[in-house]
Amino acid sequence: MSPPGALQRWWSHLRRRLAPLPEIDAGLWLAAVQAYPFLHALPLADQAKLRALAALFLQRKQFHGAHGLVVTDAMAVQIAAQACLPLLHWGTPREALAWYDDFVGIVVHPGEAVARREAVDEAGVVHYYNEVLLGEAMDGGPVMLSWQAVDDSRHSVAAGTSVVIHEFAHKIDMRNGTADGCPPLPPGFMGSTGTRAARALWHAAWEPAYAQFREQVIIAERFGGASPWLDGYGATAPAEFFAVACEAYFVNRAQFAQEFSTLAPLLAAFFGPARNA
Repeated sequence: MSPPGALQRWWSHLRRRLAPLPEIDAGLWLAAVQAYPFLHALPLADQAKLRALAALFLQRKQFHGAHGLVVTDAMAVQIAAQACLPLLHWGTPREALAWYDDFVGIVVHPGEAVARREAVDEAGVVHYYNEVLLGEAMDGGPVMLSWQAVDDSRHSVAAGTSVVIHEFAHKIDMRNGTADGCPPLPPGFMGSTGTRAARALWHAAWEPAYAQFREQVIIAERFGGASPWLDGYGATAPAEFFAVACEAYFVNRAQFAQEFSTLAPLLAAFFGPARNA
């Protein structure tokens, strides 16, 4: 006979699997999809799947407004839809949302947030400075977003930006440790024979692309060269390059594929319907 604790856990697990998925009000959902062209462009079947994902996401997460901001249902739905977009082809809603199970809170600021930072130089001297943020994903902790930046992404399809997708790409990257620009890759990723081979395949494409992008940004900033299409913030670290690449991939896939022909197939294999959930 199973011990009472084990039986209770089994019953709770069974109820979660059998319980009907929550729903999002049709009017709220339609408004959210229409507000963001990259959501509106999804096939209707994908929009329906995304709606189910977002509804479960909203049930599991807690939104908090900072500095007196009231997070309305419409705001929460818009954030949820974008946060869940990368998970669209990763199995059932409950399976997919397991990727975000390391946190509950989402803190929404009205505008930019200022974070106090510290850095140690080569001489061991600690320097303190303020960093202006539009969003931040904390390892094992909450996600912070600027509502102004979220709202602005409705009009930034050409630029390929979405602060929500950016921060949740970091969360995906963090699933196998500190964000480093290489997320956990599924078994057999692009024909690889193991985890080490999959990571080698990934790095073989991403490392030269990142180096070339950094050079483009440096030439633009220091010598007046042409600015790259992708957000220059991606040149600050491999993890940031991955995050800005992900947001560009989902917001303006055609332009991303044109700019980064070697990376688009990897993101398609990682996020696409062919992925092993």
